[in-house]
Amino acid sequence: MQPYQNPNLDIAGRDACPVESMGHAVRFSDENQKRFAELLTRYPTKQAAVLPTLWMAQEEFGWCSTEVIEYVAELLDLPPSHVYGVVSFYTMYYRRPMGKYHIQLCTNISCMLMGGETILECLREKLGIGLGETTPDGLISLDEVECLAACDIAPMCQMNDEYHGPFTPESVGQFVDQLRARGK
Repeated sequence: MQPYQNPNLDIAGRDACPVESMGHAVRFSDENQKRFAELLTRYPTKQAAVLPTLWMAQEEFGWCSTEVIEYVAELLDLPPSHVYGVVSFYTMYYRRPMGKYHIQLCTNISCMLMGGETILECLREKLGIGLGETTPDGLISLDEVECLAACDIAPMCQMNDEYHGPFTPESVGQFVDQLRARGK
Protein backbone atom coordinates (compact mmCIF):
# COMPACT_ATOMS: atom_id res chain seq x y z
CA MET A 1 0.00 0.00 0.00
CA GLN A 2 1.29 3.41 -0.89
CA PRO A 3 1.31 6.11 1.78
CA TYR A 4 -1.41 8.71 1.52
CA GLN A 5 -0.44 11.76 -0.48
CA ASN A 6 -2.64 14.62 -1.51
CA PRO A 7 -3.22 13.94 -5.24
CA ASN A 8 -2.83 17.64 -6.00
CA LEU A 9 0.77 17.35 -4.83
CA ASP A 10 1.73 14.04 -6.41
CA ILE A 11 -0.34 12.70 -9.28
CA ALA A 12 2.02 9.72 -9.71
CA GLY A 13 1.19 8.59 -6.17
CA ARG A 14 -2.43 7.97 -7.18
CA ASP A 15 -1.87 5.08 -9.57
CA ALA A 16 -2.30 2.10 -7.23
CA CYS A 17 -5.27 3.25 -5.14
CA PRO A 18 -6.53 6.53 -6.57
CA VAL A 19 -8.67 8.87 -4.52
CA GLU A 20 -10.41 11.69 -6.33
CA SER A 21 -10.79 15.24 -5.11
CA MET A 22 -14.05 17.14 -4.62
CA GLY A 23 -12.21 20.39 -5.13
CA HIS A 24 -13.62 22.01 -1.99
CA ALA A 25 -13.44 21.68 1.78
CA VAL A 26 -15.96 19.51 3.61
CA ARG A 27 -17.58 19.81 7.02
CA PHE A 28 -20.28 17.75 8.73
CA SER A 29 -23.75 19.23 8.94
CA ASP A 30 -24.87 20.34 12.40
CA GLU A 31 -26.85 17.12 12.73
CA ASN A 32 -23.86 14.94 11.84
CA GLN A 33 -21.58 16.92 14.14
CA LYS A 34 -23.93 15.93 16.97
CA ARG A 35 -23.99 12.32 15.75
CA PHE A 36 -20.19 12.33 15.61
CA ALA A 37 -19.89 13.65 19.17
CA GLU A 38 -22.28 10.92 20.38
CA LEU A 39 -20.38 8.31 18.35
CA LEU A 40 -17.13 9.12 20.11
CA THR A 41 -18.70 8.28 23.47
CA ARG A 42 -19.08 4.65 22.35
CA TYR A 43 -15.39 4.04 21.67
CA PRO A 44 -12.37 3.88 23.98
CA THR A 45 -10.21 5.98 21.61
CA LYS A 46 -10.83 8.28 18.67
CA GLN A 47 -8.91 5.91 16.40
CA ALA A 48 -11.40 3.15 17.19
CA ALA A 49 -14.16 5.30 15.65
CA VAL A 50 -12.55 5.57 12.20
CA LEU A 51 -14.88 3.08 10.43
CA PRO A 52 -18.19 4.56 11.60
CA THR A 53 -16.90 8.10 11.11
CA LEU A 54 -15.95 7.31 7.52
CA TRP A 55 -19.35 5.70 7.01
CA MET A 56 -21.08 8.84 8.30
CA ALA A 57 -18.91 10.97 6.04
CA GLN A 58 -19.68 8.83 3.02
CA GLU A 59 -23.40 9.03 3.77
CA GLU A 60 -23.23 12.83 3.92
CA PHE A 61 -20.79 13.55 1.09
CA GLY A 62 -21.49 10.54 -1.14
CA TRP A 63 -17.91 9.24 -1.25
CA CYS A 64 -14.52 9.49 0.47
CA SER A 65 -12.60 12.16 -1.42
CA THR A 66 -9.17 13.42 -0.43
CA GLU A 67 -10.94 16.23 1.44
CA VAL A 68 -13.11 13.74 3.34
CA ILE A 69 -10.04 11.68 4.26
CA GLU A 70 -8.26 14.78 5.53
CA TYR A 71 -11.36 15.96 7.42
CA VAL A 72 -11.90 12.60 9.14
CA ALA A 73 -8.20 12.44 10.02
CA GLU A 74 -8.44 15.89 11.59
CA LEU A 75 -11.59 14.97 13.55
CA LEU A 76 -9.97 11.82 14.92
CA ASP A 77 -6.47 13.25 15.48
CA LEU A 78 -5.00 10.71 13.08
CA PRO A 79 -2.55 11.09 10.22
CA PRO A 80 -4.32 11.21 6.84
CA SER A 81 -2.24 8.18 5.80
CA HIS A 82 -4.00 6.07 8.45
CA VAL A 83 -7.47 7.08 7.23
CA TYR A 84 -6.38 6.58 3.61
CA GLY A 85 -5.22 3.07 4.51
CA VAL A 86 -8.67 2.26 5.86
CA VAL A 87 -10.45 3.75 2.82
CA SER A 88 -8.18 1.93 0.37
CA PHE A 89 -8.57 -1.40 2.21
CA TYR A 90 -12.37 -1.64 2.46
CA THR A 91 -14.48 -1.80 -0.70
CA MET A 92 -17.44 -0.27 1.16
CA TYR A 93 -15.74 3.14 1.02
CA TYR A 94 -15.92 4.80 -2.37
CA ARG A 95 -12.90 6.73 -3.62
CA ARG A 96 -14.76 8.35 -6.47
CA PRO A 97 -18.28 9.71 -7.06
CA MET A 98 -20.73 6.86 -7.50
CA GLY A 99 -24.03 6.51 -9.29
CA LYS A 100 -27.27 6.25 -7.37
CA TYR A 101 -27.12 2.50 -8.03
CA HIS A 102 -23.76 0.83 -7.43
CA ILE A 103 -23.57 -2.62 -9.00
CA GLN A 104 -20.77 -4.76 -7.59
CA LEU A 105 -20.54 -7.97 -9.59
CA CYS A 106 -18.90 -10.92 -7.87
CA THR A 107 -16.06 -12.30 -9.97
CA ASN A 108 -14.91 -15.02 -7.61
CA ILE A 109 -14.72 -18.68 -8.57
CA SER A 110 -18.34 -19.75 -7.95
CA CYS A 111 -19.80 -16.83 -9.87
CA MET A 112 -17.29 -17.27 -12.70
CA LEU A 113 -18.03 -20.98 -12.98
CA MET A 114 -21.74 -20.16 -13.20
CA GLY A 115 -21.28 -17.65 -16.03
CA GLY A 116 -20.12 -14.50 -14.26
CA GLU A 117 -17.79 -13.54 -17.10
CA THR A 118 -20.73 -13.54 -19.53
CA ILE A 119 -22.82 -11.51 -17.05
CA LEU A 120 -19.99 -8.99 -16.75
CA GLU A 121 -19.86 -8.57 -20.52
CA CYS A 122 -23.66 -8.20 -20.67
CA LEU A 123 -23.51 -5.49 -17.98
CA ARG A 124 -20.72 -3.63 -19.78
CA GLU A 125 -22.65 -3.72 -23.04
CA LYS A 126 -26.04 -2.84 -21.55
CA LEU A 127 -24.66 0.02 -19.46
CA GLY A 128 -22.17 1.24 -22.06
CA ILE A 129 -19.44 1.54 -19.42
CA GLY A 130 -16.47 -0.43 -18.14
CA LEU A 131 -15.50 -1.50 -14.68
CA GLY A 132 -14.89 1.41 -12.36
CA GLU A 133 -17.07 3.72 -14.42
CA THR A 134 -20.44 5.42 -14.02
CA THR A 135 -23.06 5.91 -16.70
CA PRO A 136 -23.08 9.42 -18.21
CA ASP A 137 -26.39 10.21 -16.48
CA GLY A 138 -24.77 9.42 -13.10
CA LEU A 139 -27.34 6.70 -12.40
CA ILE A 140 -25.35 3.44 -12.33
CA SER A 141 -21.76 2.59 -11.37
CA LEU A 142 -20.17 -0.79 -12.12
CA ASP A 143 -17.42 -2.55 -10.17
CA GLU A 144 -16.25 -6.08 -9.59
CA VAL A 145 -15.62 -7.61 -6.19
CA GLU A 146 -13.97 -10.81 -5.13
CA CYS A 147 -16.59 -12.50 -2.99
CA LEU A 148 -19.94 -11.50 -1.58
CA ALA A 149 -20.49 -14.87 0.16
CA ALA A 150 -23.65 -15.69 -1.77
CA CYS A 151 -22.52 -18.62 -3.88
CA ASP A 152 -26.01 -20.12 -3.72
CA ILE A 153 -27.26 -17.37 -6.07
CA ALA A 154 -24.23 -17.31 -8.41
CA PRO A 155 -23.65 -15.44 -10.63
CA MET A 156 -24.74 -12.53 -8.51
CA CYS A 157 -24.16 -8.92 -7.60
CA GLN A 158 -24.70 -6.50 -4.79
CA MET A 159 -26.59 -3.37 -5.78
CA ASN A 160 -26.14 -0.81 -3.02
CA ASP A 161 -26.90 -3.01 0.02
CA GLU A 162 -29.08 -5.62 -1.71
CA TYR A 163 -28.06 -8.99 -3.17
CA HIS A 164 -29.41 -9.98 -6.58
CA GLY A 165 -29.06 -13.18 -8.58
CA PRO A 166 -28.71 -15.68 -10.00
CA PHE A 167 -28.39 -13.89 -13.33
CA THR A 168 -28.69 -14.98 -16.91
CA PRO A 169 -27.85 -12.66 -19.81
CA GLU A 170 -31.57 -11.93 -20.16
CA SER A 171 -32.29 -11.38 -16.47
CA VAL A 172 -29.31 -9.06 -15.96
CA GLY A 173 -30.58 -6.93 -18.86
CA GLN A 174 -34.01 -6.77 -17.23
CA PHE A 175 -32.35 -5.86 -13.93
CA VAL A 176 -30.61 -2.88 -15.55
CA ASP A 177 -33.86 -1.84 -17.25
CA GLN A 178 -35.61 -1.88 -13.87
CA LEU A 179 -32.91 0.31 -12.34
CA ARG A 180 -33.16 2.79 -15.20
CA ALA A 181 -36.97 2.83 -14.85
CA ARG A 182 -36.60 3.73 -11.16
CA GLY A 183 -34.46 6.64 -12.33
CA LYS A 184 -33.00 9.26 -10.11
